[in-house]
Amino acid sequence: MLLISLGLLNFALAENRIDAQRPDAPQLAAYGEYKIGVRTLELVNPDQINILALDPKQSKPNEMPMYDRPLTAEVWYPAQASSTATASNTIINAYIRDGKKQVELHGRAIRDAKAIASEKAFPLVIVSHGYPGNRFLLAHLAENIASKGYVVVSIDHTDSTYRSKDAFASTLVNRPVDQLFVLDHLANMAADKSSFLYELVDANNTALIGYSMGGYGALINAGAGITKEAVSSPLSAPFGTLKRHQSGLKPKVDERLKTIIAFAPWGMNYNMFDLNTISIPIMLVSGSQDDVSGYENGVRAIWQGAKNVDRSLLTYMNANHNAGAVMPAPEESYVYNAELGGSVSAHYSDAVWDNVRMNNIAQHFVSAWLNKYLKNDDDMKPYLDLVPNSNDGVWAKDESGQEKDEHTYWQGFDNRTAKGLKFERLYKAQE
Repeated sequence: MLLISLGLLNFALAENRIDAQRPDAPQLAAYGEYKIGVRTLELVNPDQINILALDPKQSKPNEMPMYDRPLTAEVWYPAQASSTATASNTIINAYIRDGKKQVELHGRAIRDAKAIASEKAFPLVIVSHGYPGNRFLLAHLAENIASKGYVVVSIDHTDSTYRSKDAFASTLVNRPVDQLFVLDHLANMAADKSSFLYELVDANNTALIGYSMGGYGALINAGAGITKEAVSSPLSAPFGTLKRHQSGLKPKVDERLKTIIAFAPWGMNYNMFDLNTISIPIMLVSGSQDDVSGYENGVRAIWQGAKNVDRSLLTYMNANHNAGAVMPAPEESYVYNAELGGSVSAHYSDAVWDNVRMNNIAQHFVSAWLNKYLKNDDDMKPYLDLVPNSNDGVWAKDESGQEKDEHTYWQGFDNRTAKGLKFERLYKAQE
């Protein structure tokens, strides 16, 4: 009886923290110098095709139904040093995978804090969740990046959230469109004297981070085209509405977009992409056992096939689809759900890897990549030029901590902590 009572007490007092840092976290996972603010934006993208209003049973629509597409977004940004965090103003209220339960997430970002006064605008990072998901699924990464001098905006993609209808066709068509619309909107806010982001964000220096279907959209915005066969497939979006992303027909890559980071991007395992037109550097992240996006025929095939750009692949060995991207499972998700056919927590967790460990590794590599490609920081080179297999790294330092000639251990990782990972790089024209 005592054990049961203690168990209930621990559950009641547990915090769903998104800012956890394990003792073995690699160096660049640590939070940065800035305090963090967070605000919610309600956006509307006018005159968009209403995919849900199309009836695929019709031979063809008389006209395409249009609507003003609503999007909710969350913005994390460097805040004034005087901003004070409290137990109540650092809480995020978020729905979990069942779409019914709202929980409290605890981090370091201060709700509605005043933005820092800066002489130089910060680079922009856009975050795009999976299908389904919401704007808080990668919140651990968003606030971590913001603390290092970035403005980060994460999107609730209409028709793709936990509380939306099942609308995969809408996701296929709208995901890349949503991402670029938010880029446009943040650029406008940066030029608007009445906006809290006025002159704070440099939209001309933007990165896009996507997970799963967010990664699908990120690849398209990096230049990948949808194949003609995928556009015309009976399983595709109806009436050729996916044609706007077809290879050879889609616009060139937006010049404001400098790089993408795609966690477990979906689509290559279904022969969705022509990779020849990708034109900006990409970093891919995957579990070697990804059974949703595929590894050898999916994420790794993208890495090998994007021959016209520099690209890297971070692999969590034996991890599945959730590798690195997803926040730790909220305590309230540890329940069985008949509609989902299992524990709600499975949406977040991995059978092999600890979530916080995966998150810390992702924070480290994402920080290095963004610093290199958005801030032109040459000091990031040692963190990205690594022995491909972490297990092959040799730790060799003398008593004063100086590296010996034979030292090849992964930069930023303590001895015995760079295990079970691969970080592989290919450069333009390499296969």
